[in-house]
Amino acid sequence: MHILAIPGSLRASSINAAFCRAAARTAPADLSISVYERLGELPLFNPGREADLPAPVHVWRQAVRDCDALLIASPEYAHGVSGVMKNALDWLVSYEAFVGKPVALVNTSPRAHHAYDGLLETLRTMSATVVESASLNIPLLGSCPDEPAMLASEEVSTRIRLIVLALRAYVLDPTGPGPSSPFEQA
Repeated sequence: MHILAIPGSLRASSINAAFCRAAARTAPADLSISVYERLGELPLFNPGREADLPAPVHVWRQAVRDCDALLIASPEYAHGVSGVMKNALDWLVSYEAFVGKPVALVNTSPRAHHAYDGLLETLRTMSATVVESASLNIPLLGSCPDEPAMLASEEVSTRIRLIVLALRAYVLDPTGPGPSSPFEQA
């Protein structure tokens, strides 16, 4: 099984990118997680280019098509979704391989809920399958600002693993009752 982790920030020291890398490092052996680091290469969305897609859009769409699920961790900018994240999703609006794709949405700064709520609305509107049991707030801002700190914290690394396990459980059995929270899997 393959999960594509998407940090919605281009910042080199992004806590969301660190979260995605930590998730990749804590994944169980039967699961691979790759971090998509090329959102900055996507041109601004232009529906007039659907007939002749730019190469970075082909790469982006192929990565989404080839994964079993998505793990999104994106920041909030001025009470909204980051431009790079929204742009990436816009390129998937008419893409059939995205419809029904299982998605876990993680908010690394729970006090910043506007973008999280906006992303939930956008993903549902685009017919993604938001996996509630794998989507949650995980307070990292201030306590675990980077990947080494996340991996060193038993509480945080356990929460990251449980998010990944909840997403995997959904992919393996989307009709199963599933836990209402990843913490019920422990």
